Amino acid sequence: MKLEEPKTIRLLWIVFITILIGLVIADFFVEHHPHFGFDDTPAFGAWYGFVSCVVMVVGSKKVVGFFLKRKDTYYDD
Repeated sequence: MKLEEPKTIRLLWIVFITILIGLVIADFFVEHHPHFGFDDTPAFGAWYGFVSCVVMVVGSKKVVGFFLKRKDTYYDD
């Protein structure tokens, strides 16, 4: 089983999504002890992780892109 095969990649996605759905469903049956009002919502960890990931990717793309971006004629000069 090679990791590059489409069949393997599809299987890994199915396993990942199944585990994710199982964790979100299990979150409804766990007693929460919230420290703030908003962290008592269902699947808060999943939403918080997703939003944090998007913010980090977009933010780093803007900040790092600012320092690494060069003009189109950079190597021609």
